[in-house]
Amino acid sequence: MDLFDHNRQSQIAQDAPLAARMRPRSLDEFIGQDAVVGPGRLLRRAIQADQLSSLIFFGPPGTGKTTLAQIIANTTSAHFIALNAVLAGVKDIREAIAAAQDLRGQYGRRTILFIDEVHRFNKAQQDALLPWVENGTVILIGATTENPYFEVNKALVSRSRLFQLKPLEADDLYRVVEQTLGDRERGYGDRAIQLESAALDHLVNVANGDARALLNALELAVETTPADDSGQITITLMVAEESIQRRAVLYDKEGDAHFDTISAFIKSVRGSDPDAALYWLARMVYAGEDPRFIFRRLAILASEDIGLGDPHAVTVVMGCAEAFDWMGMPEGRYPLAQATLYLATAPKSNSTMGFFDALAAVEQERERDVPTPLRDGNRDKKGFGHGQGYLYPHAYRDHWVAQQYLPSGLQGQVFYQPSNQGYEATIQTQVAQRREAQLAALVDGGGALPEALTYSPDDPARDRWLQRTLSQAGEQLGAVRDRLFALAPPQRHHRILDLNARTGLLTWEALRRVPEGSVYARVHSAQDKVALEEQIAQLPELTRPVLVHADFEALAAYLAAHTPGIRFERILGRNTFVQVVNRDRFMDTVRELLAPDGVVLLAETIPRQSQPISAFVDQALFSKALVKRWQEAEAAIAQSITDPRFNWQVKTLSSLFRKAGFNVQMLEDVLQQRIYISPALLQRWFTVGSSPPSYRDQLTQHLSEKDITTIQQGCQQLQGQTVEWRSAIIFLMAAMP
Repeated sequence: MDLFDHNRQSQIAQDAPLAARMRPRSLDEFIGQDAVVGPGRLLRRAIQADQLSSLIFFGPPGTGKTTLAQIIANTTSAHFIALNAVLAGVKDIREAIAAAQDLRGQYGRRTILFIDEVHRFNKAQQDALLPWVENGTVILIGATTENPYFEVNKALVSRSRLFQLKPLEADDLYRVVEQTLGDRERGYGDRAIQLESAALDHLVNVANGDARALLNALELAVETTPADDSGQITITLMVAEESIQRRAVLYDKEGDAHFDTISAFIKSVRGSDPDAALYWLARMVYAGEDPRFIFRRLAILASEDIGLGDPHAVTVVMGCAEAFDWMGMPEGRYPLAQATLYLATAPKSNSTMGFFDALAAVEQERERDVPTPLRDGNRDKKGFGHGQGYLYPHAYRDHWVAQQYLPSGLQGQVFYQPSNQGYEATIQTQVAQRREAQLAALVDGGGALPEALTYSPDDPARDRWLQRTLSQAGEQLGAVRDRLFALAPPQRHHRILDLNARTGLLTWEALRRVPEGSVYARVHSAQDKVALEEQIAQLPELTRPVLVHADFEALAAYLAAHTPGIRFERILGRNTFVQVVNRDRFMDTVRELLAPDGVVLLAETIPRQSQPISAFVDQALFSKALVKRWQEAEAAIAQSITDPRFNWQVKTLSSLFRKAGFNVQMLEDVLQQRIYISPALLQRWFTVGSSPPSYRDQLTQHLSEKDITTIQQGCQQLQGQTVEWRSAIIFLMAAMP
């Protein structure tokens, strides 16, 4: 670049619009999109580590897609090439690939190819990229406002990580304005600007989550408002209204906004919410949606979701549609709203869906013959007896008689399930009673169970499976894990903290569920840390969990130092509470680390309600007096008020979270585990002086050394056996209101 080019670039930067000048240059300046680039998220870690794979950013205008690409360009050591799909063609792609090949061959340097508006490339242009993305010549970063699953080559999508950027929240937009007014170099920090709160609120509200629209309006307001005698520029509500006169509604009749909005409208009507239905209807009408399309969808809903709940619903919709055609716009909005409100407030029934069950039966079952009584007997009644046995309903009282109309093999099959809503409620009982009468007629006509004519030997595969479930404790622990995650399933971008990752049971499942988020795994002992590190080493660096070796008192400080500002959408743990010493501090830590919409999930075995070890040993090996002393000692251990493993109950945990301000849901269950009594387990039970105290250490407080020696010898008889261990378990789900 020569002196003239430098001067020209400086002039362009100086004359650029405010939105371009204020574009963030680093992740620290980037505002919003916490789900994508917040602390601990995969993309943020990949950018910081300069370990990017191909990416596609998808979202509406003004959400930061191009900005993120430029931040990557500022931070990566790779060569960065930027193209705009509106202006570039296959020739530009080939030149970029050639440059990438030269750099890779001569210097071993990677190339990142950023393509803005990538959906505007045609199929041939996108196909030209595929082999070079496939072999790693370039790392593709695409930005698009259209759904990439529909507008981008499927092969490219399958080789890229997709990140959806959402419109910015109001708080984010306030921060954008604050940043702009305080920046002396690129913003208005060098001017005296008084922005009234009402004016700011209006700009933020009407910007509709678009930072570019907000900054453009702010720039117009500032540049067109003269300063007063003291040099101050005052932006009033009136000025703000003139600068951004109406909200720009994102609505493309062929894009996601179109389908998402009509989906929200239909679901609101189906859900009997007239307020939401009118809101989404207004969104569509305001954006210019074809009213006939809306009427068509309402007519479908009238049959699909209302049906016999209100048989007049279809008539009302069709009448309103005809009235609209006669009136036209804008008066036609009245019948449009009338049809919407009628359907939203009508009783709902989807019993017409029974047709599709019948259709599935036709498709899946072999073709059944029409029963002889139902066949047409006009031609062959004498020869084949078709039509014989048919009972003419009008010849009976109430014009109905119990007889079967379904083919053999489908008799008794139910397709229509009448609801208890509206008109259909009046026929629900009648339909049920007639079905019962038909079933009774079927039984009377020979519907008894047939004689068993076949016999099968034992299934070895099934027997092996049953034996495996009995002999492995992993099945029960897996059920605990799955049940815990099912209480509040995480999203793919969530950050998860495992409070007790000793065995990795929850950690590995968390990693599987949040590929674009992150998992932090806290371990209590150095031994557990080493064991998990050996397993983690097998994973790619970016997908590894972060191991945290710290007690609960130091946990928050450790995380703040490692990943400043991180908060977790899920904090979970199994048998965590028994490690807690300072419970108030533990709750403070959990509350501090939980994201605003986060959930705490705990699966806690209650030690004082578990089966004692004495229950598994043959008591005939001991004197009755020793058995009594042993059982009393175990009861005393379970009722300890000083040992944090035993001095709590269900209500202790519940009241602790409620006192901290959480809304709490709790489920109690019984956990049945098949435990193999190994030599290592026996050694752990009777180790002397362990931390926390072993079973033997606890018995020492209540029994003599002689008694303990006898008990240990008796427990040795369990070695090699598998016992059924029953314990109480509680599942806790807590969230802030």
